[in-house]
Amino acid sequence: MEGLIELGRQDMDPSRRGVLGVGLFSVALTVPGWPDVLGRLEAFKTGRATRIGMPEVDMVIDMTAKVSELDDQFGGRHARPMAAAFLVNTVAGYLHADGPEKVRRAMMAAASDLSYLTGYMAVDEGLHGLAQRYYVKALELAGAADDHLTYCTTLRGMSVQAVDLGHGSKAMALADAAAAASPAAGPRMRAFLAGQQAHSAALLGDRTVALRHIREAEAEMDRAESRGKPFGSYDPSSLNYHVSQVRYELGDVAGSVEAMEQSDQLRFGVYRRARVRHRATLAERQLRLGHLEAACRTWRTALDEWPMVQSGRADDRMRTMVKLIKPHTGNAHARSLYEQARATLPSSMH
Repeated sequence: MEGLIELGRQDMDPSRRGVLGVGLFSVALTVPGWPDVLGRLEAFKTGRATRIGMPEVDMVIDMTAKVSELDDQFGGRHARPMAAAFLVNTVAGYLHADGPEKVRRAMMAAASDLSYLTGYMAVDEGLHGLAQRYYVKALELAGAADDHLTYCTTLRGMSVQAVDLGHGSKAMALADAAAAASPAAGPRMRAFLAGQQAHSAALLGDRTVALRHIREAEAEMDRAESRGKPFGSYDPSSLNYHVSQVRYELGDVAGSVEAMEQSDQLRFGVYRRARVRHRATLAERQLRLGHLEAACRTWRTALDEWPMVQSGRADDRMRTMVKLIKPHTGNAHARSLYEQARATLPSSMH
């Protein structure tokens, strides 16, 4: 798939990203629907000498899982170029290789998942146009592989990107498309999608729709938890994060703080990057309530772990912390935090 190769190559070369302008988010991006990408095997030409089997598929799956673990623990700044190089140097060749149809479909599904993850890491660095291009490739590969799960997950990821950038209508459309494309989803996936629909609706100020979807997410999560809780998927911590976001967008700052604290308590320890970002967000909301010392304590826990995370979004939260805490340095707790921030963060961030 030549488009995927070119995309990966430009991601490996930061100078080309700037020239091509792939850092710009496009609200007008054309998102291919499921019928448009379903089974498009003709996009991948076979006939080269290489032949693949399930061991190659398993290797791509395992590599994607390892890169995802690195991203969760340390952020995507280092992991994304690794993923891009793997796409270009290994996965692209597998996509053009001969093999049984079952194996080729499995390889495309694995490549779709890796492309989605690489796009997610580009979002983390603020490279939004680049992320969108990875996401579209993930949709195309998922359709060719008849992989509903990754297709819906990718649409949901695109909605998260849009909502974080304040594009509520686009976020809602993408979240609704993800839900509509998953008729056979299990309860955990339905909770995953409904939570994003709730957040998008809340951003638009649609209280009725937001609360309906968050209740749906809670009900589906109850069903999912009764079947056991697999590590690494949408879980009660994620649900509480969505509850917090919905409450905040609807004006309930105190309620959003309560839900974010619950999310933090339930989060698995390996999710360091999310912990830094979300604790910083929690501190910002504690400060909005006038709880300066509580905010300082929360911010300090985020700042203590920040040096281990290479993440543009985590950096943004630290810049915001410095800006918000500086006017309060007459308070001993705030002054101590500000001094720690100046000693920890590079000068460009304070």
